[in-house]
Amino acid sequence: MSTAQADSHVPQHAAIEVDGHDLPVFCPGPKSPLWSMHPRVYLDVTHGEPAHCPYCGATYRLKPGVVLHGH
Repeated sequence: MSTAQADSHVPQHAAIEVDGHDLPVFCPGPKSPLWSMHPRVYLDVTHGEPAHCPYCGATYRLKPGVVLHGH
């Protein structure tokens, strides 16, 4: 199976948008359902790039227009 075919079978989820009040960002988040629990991972979204959880593949990114102070 080619990489393109393998990638097409990976479920695509909408990115979880966070703002400055949500920092530090970690997965699973506080609103995650019990069935989706895995070890907590802290993700760096402060550089403007989305971050991906290595366990579940969830994507986190800053909401457009968010200005961070002191990060």
